[in-house]
Amino acid sequence: MSDPINLSRFEKSLGLLTTRFVSLLQKAPDGLLDLKSAADDLAVKQKRRIYDITNVLEGIGLIEKKNKNVIQWKGTITSNGKNKDLPGTLGSLKLELSNLKKYERTLLTPLYVSLQSAFVL
Repeated sequence: MSDPINLSRFEKSLGLLTTRFVSLLQKAPDGLLDLKSAADDLAVKQKRRIYDITNVLEGIGLIEKKNKNVIQWKGTITSNGKNKDLPGTLGSLKLELSNLKKYERTLLTPLYVSLQSAFVL
């Protein structure tokens, strides 16, 4: 029982297919993806594997079905039920961290100066 296209077990894995599927879904215009075209793009012989992926993603709130063969990416959901923009959040957190480090330096500089003065005496 060999494949006509000699793919490794990893290359045929559901995990890799899921990664490729989510990447395709995130690049889709307006997050809308036709499952038939996705199966063709991903060269999936068994559409059941695509449905396995979509059922899990729908169950955890990352996608929703628009109709029988079209799904839409909703993204990551926060505890209050709103979409969370992860790249935007990451950028905001990095900026906040940078600002906090600057603020920390402004607070610590007078302390360091005082300590140095105390040891000089």
